[in-house]
Amino acid sequence: MKDIDLKNVPKHIGIIMDGNGRWAKNRFLPRIAGHKEGMNRVVDIVEECCKIGVRTLTLYAFSTENWKRPEEEVNGLMNILVIYINSQLKRILENNIVFRVIGDYSKLPDSIVKLLEDSINKSKNNNGMVLNIALNYGGRAEIIASIKKLYDDILKEKFSIDDLNEESFKKYLYTKENSDVDLMIRTGNEKRISNFLIYQLAYSEFYFTDILWPEFYADNLYDAIYDFQNRNRRFGGI
Repeated sequence: MKDIDLKNVPKHIGIIMDGNGRWAKNRFLPRIAGHKEGMNRVVDIVEECCKIGVRTLTLYAFSTENWKRPEEEVNGLMNILVIYINSQLKRILENNIVFRVIGDYSKLPDSIVKLLEDSINKSKNNNGMVLNIALNYGGRAEIIASIKKLYDDILKEKFSIDDLNEESFKKYLYTKENSDVDLMIRTGNEKRISNFLIYQLAYSEFYFTDILWPEFYADNLYDAIYDFQNRNRRFGGI
């Protein structure tokens, strides 16, 4: 594990948690077993990020494209989501974490929508780390939804097109209350962003690792942060 500078921890970390299925396949287990083990890493990484002072952690849990997966796997993922919230909400609240969901989660089963909204409401007055769970999320879909909300406000004369710029547009994104992503981590040896936080990743540092998500522990998180801290972020300057 690398020693990191706790005064220079990324404010916002986004993670594409890839490799659950391959982890299970390597062990001759059903894919859902990989997702269950992956949930354990979510617990670990959320707690570690909270401990070291990360302000926002965004986890890519279920994309708009994941509906293409077999129905059995989709249902299994939804069940794991329920298990995670039911088992971890008490700890989330105790750690002063703000629980939020980004994406059009209204498309999920009604019982899950209610569970999500209850959890969001219970944590809304917390002021610690923000935990964004991306559910039925797609970066392109987010931008389109943001444009529709912006257009509606223009029609209602709540917003003037003359005031539109990069910063004012951010107010229409799901992550409107969060800073842009500083560090994007993707596990599983794939090197693409897969429609994740397209607008928010404009100046992020990317960290790709061949470690599969169920094997991504706190030490690996520290390695990624150490790598981030040893880069020169110029934001277009010299």
